[in-house]
Amino acid sequence: MPGKQRIPFVFSSPHSGRCYPDGFVSASNLDPVTLRRSEDCFVEDLFGSVVELGAPLLHARFPRAFLDANREPYELDPTMFAEPLPPHVNTRSLRVAGGLGTIARVVADSAEIYRGPLAYAEAEERIRHLYMPFHETLRALLEETLAGFGCAVLIDCHSMPSVGGPADDDNGADRPDIVLGDRYGTSCAAALTLEAERILTRLGYTVVRNNPYAGGFNTEHYGKPASGLHALQIEINRALYMDEARLERNEGFSQVREDMRAFAAELADRDWSALATGLRGAAF
Repeated sequence: MPGKQRIPFVFSSPHSGRCYPDGFVSASNLDPVTLRRSEDCFVEDLFGSVVELGAPLLHARFPRAFLDANREPYELDPTMFAEPLPPHVNTRSLRVAGGLGTIARVVADSAEIYRGPLAYAEAEERIRHLYMPFHETLRALLEETLAGFGCAVLIDCHSMPSVGGPADDDNGADRPDIVLGDRYGTSCAAALTLEAERILTRLGYTVVRNNPYAGGFNTEHYGKPASGLHALQIEINRALYMDEARLERNEGFSQVREDMRAFAAELADRDWSALATGLRGAAF
């Protein structure tokens, strides 16, 4: 948290956690490096300077392979569990079908995580003790921002493999530097996406919108422009700042971090009062 929030932005990094519980690691089929393939490595560091600019930054310390905070609370694959799942569980989403539900079945390269079936109680514990507090915090930050500024903007921060993987529509294709996801224009004002694209392009990045990532659950759930709440997802090509095989920062890391500070600072310098147009009040 900044000493005082000075801008109507909240930054979130739901996938860069690196705290792997011992029991989870021992129950996995995978070696520690492979288990980390789903991480958005170091993203919270790339955007860490936003706190100095006066914006909160929420960082999930638990890893995505253990629990995915960018999903519905109960998107679960029934084949992963030793007993039938309760009726409220969403077992039919495309994300579940791909093995990447709230409790993932696979890591990003489609390698199976677990040796055997899980107890549903294990999923319930992760969701109640990690997922729910994460979203309660994010919701509170956005509601406080909305109340204080008349609008609130969530920048959901992610990274992506430099080449599309076997489970992706762009399998084998080289990816652009940055993908902006606004759920095809529904999760935030068009002016916000346009300005983000303009700034990043001026900084020298190749930028595309909504392909292959249009924004996940958080972008869709929290982006309610008619209520003054806007959400934009940013995906950064990992090859720009890290060694993807060794999961280490590379020589480009400092430049990308500096550029993300410049991006956030220029965004923050704009007058976003027009984003408050529409209904006011809590939208969750």
